[in-house]
Amino acid sequence: MDDLEFRRHAYGEPSSQDEDFLHHLSLNPKDAALVRELNSLDAKLSQALKIDVADDFADKILLRQQISQHQTQRKTTGYMMAMAASVAFVVGISFSLLKLTPVNLSDNALAHIYHEPRALSMDQNLAFEDVNFKLAGLTGMQNAKFVQQPGKIFFTTYCDFQGVQGLHLVMQGAHGKVTVFIVPIENRMVMEEHFSDTKYQGLGFQTAGSYMLLVGEQAQDLKQVKTEIENTFI
Repeated sequence: MDDLEFRRHAYGEPSSQDEDFLHHLSLNPKDAALVRELNSLDAKLSQALKIDVADDFADKILLRQQISQHQTQRKTTGYMMAMAASVAFVVGISFSLLKLTPVNLSDNALAHIYHEPRALSMDQNLAFEDVNFKLAGLTGMQNAKFVQQPGKIFFTTYCDFQGVQGLHLVMQGAHGKVTVFIVPIENRMVMEEHFSDTKYQGLGFQTAGSYMLLVGEQAQDLKQVKTEIENTFI
């Protein structure tokens, strides 16, 4: 059982008695510990309705609804988001209970674009030093930076990937704008190299201790911005 198959099985049915699944756990103590935590989380969910709703919970629900909509449009939707979807719609769930759920970066990236349409209309003409200042505020990325201008940057702001703070940029591609998400690497992150919906194409890759998610309307734009980032980001 490879790592991706294990994660799908673990997050979809952590209490499974499947022979291959149990054999994998017997050989991998860290994965076995993760499954114990997931089973513990299942027990805690039964108490979720007793927890007070956070002040910003409505905004989180709206964003997670958009994430769920993108998942239903995609042919490759798997089990790994099942737990996140169920948690998102439990009324009164506390944010701390979401810490063990997997984060599908491609679904989140597409949802953020539709959730923040104003970003694509901004033109702040930012210098790479402005981006570096924000990067320094991300957990685990204090030393990450651009060493020179990676092309025109129209917009930047912080964004939330299910409890993990990342950076949202809009950059100039070969012909159109490209949205760039820079997200610190965590074990629960799930990234696809290529993804899309009916309007946008996406490209994911790792560099300098971070996940990079590029989203645009044309593949040529994504390739250009990827090259610029790889040449300027350390």
